[in-house]
Amino acid sequence: MLKKQLIDKAQPHYEENQVLELDHAVDVATKAHRGQKRKSGEAYITHPLAVASTLIDWGMDIDSVLAGVLHDTVEDTNITLPEIETLFGRDVAFLVDGVTKVSQARAGMQDLENYLPQTKDNLSKLLIAVGQDVRVIIIKLADRLHNMSTLQYMSKEKQKKIARESLEVFAPMADRLGMGRVRMQLEELAFSYLEPVEYKKLQNLMKKRLGRSTRKLGVVRAEVEQELKKQGVSAEINGRVKSMYSLNRKLKKVDGNIDDVYDLMALRIVVETKEDCYRVLGILHALYQPMISRIKDYIAIPKPNGYQSLHTTVITPTKQIVEFQIRTYEMHNYAERGLAASFHYHDQKDSKTYVKNRAAAALPAHLQWINQLQEIATKLGNNEEISQDQLRVDLFGNRIFVYSPKGDIFNLPEGALPLDFAFLVHSDIAKHAYSFRVNGNIHPFDKILHNGDVVEIVTRKLSQPKQAWQDLVTTTHARNKLRMQLKQLGVISSITSAANIIRQKTMRRKKTS
Repeated sequence: MLKKQLIDKAQPHYEENQVLELDHAVDVATKAHRGQKRKSGEAYITHPLAVASTLIDWGMDIDSVLAGVLHDTVEDTNITLPEIETLFGRDVAFLVDGVTKVSQARAGMQDLENYLPQTKDNLSKLLIAVGQDVRVIIIKLADRLHNMSTLQYMSKEKQKKIARESLEVFAPMADRLGMGRVRMQLEELAFSYLEPVEYKKLQNLMKKRLGRSTRKLGVVRAEVEQELKKQGVSAEINGRVKSMYSLNRKLKKVDGNIDDVYDLMALRIVVETKEDCYRVLGILHALYQPMISRIKDYIAIPKPNGYQSLHTTVITPTKQIVEFQIRTYEMHNYAERGLAASFHYHDQKDSKTYVKNRAAAALPAHLQWINQLQEIATKLGNNEEISQDQLRVDLFGNRIFVYSPKGDIFNLPEGALPLDFAFLVHSDIAKHAYSFRVNGNIHPFDKILHNGDVVEIVTRKLSQPKQAWQDLVTTTHARNKLRMQLKQLGVISSITSAANIIRQKTMRRKKTS
């Protein structure tokens, strides 16, 4: 029955031969997992089929869906990677191998407080899997989402561990990939297990509030629909309710006063074009009084994960405060599905070109960080020193966009300094950095950059990298390039030699004393 449902769901979206391949993959996985049960008592095959179903919902290419069906076979059954390659091709085997590596990397996460893998070997596996093909993480997110939805069958200890890991690792990764709906689903489920009393309390609080707010919001919605129609703007208006996890975080910022949370419910207006977005914004501000400080233009300057939308909060004549989100259908699709939207089956029926290029080079500016993962993995493979703190910033930190004076866009972790930008532009330019101008003003080397900054590097031929610069870079990329330059200048090796001499003298003194 489950197999038929999956095939029926796939048929409108994939070519006939691809659906036949999916049918075959389900048969192979069902046979391999035969006799295996989940904690719920259900046959194990229900899990990979649910993962594949989610990947179809997200619009992933056929290879990802096949890998979703087969993702646990290598780890949990007698099937080998060469067998998968023979049956379904190199690309599917590559994805299954990547998902397996991520699972093995997770096995090294012993300490819940430090959510990165504890060994270089495990961390390297995770980085290589993501760096070579980001679809691996998208498949893993679908896997995690289904596991979270069936978490009630696990022991209390396991529930807490998996929920914390989901909140600290997988939800941020979904956010980094722009997959807003997935991030919210993971956060909600994790929060319900980590703080069940608080979750229930907020649910009840929200229920009381929504009864009154929904009626009032319905009046506003009708007014806006009427005005948009009058102005000839074609639009779809939907309500959006704040998640329990987001509400919990917001209440902590406003000392627990729910009256200070203006976006418990919001109206989302979806239109055809970017021009329509700004037109709707003008119409809303003509209808109602805008709260100027709460107007945000994420279309002109997208969020670091690529999210685009106009946000405005208004006060109606009846003194009701309402938040609106205005976006195009394309922006809405991205806000919901993020990077997964770019693998849409209609555009990407044949993923051979994608896999050949491993997609990283073609990623949009806000996801360039994925390119850097392979570089970090290589460094780890060569046993070069990279601190856990650096990796946490590079992998899970928030991102910012900064611009060159020519308008080129560069993507950096939040908290990045001017030299991080310089090394990202070019290491030879960074080498001769004399000073920086940000938004036209002189900017110190130790002052952080912000989203939207325009950064100009002032160079001088006689300027050279300095040992002190090691405290003025935050990214792995900049630190590695700088260390190479300092070694070439003999700065690091001379310091190391001096340190060795001091160490030897100290040891001799200890022996003679």
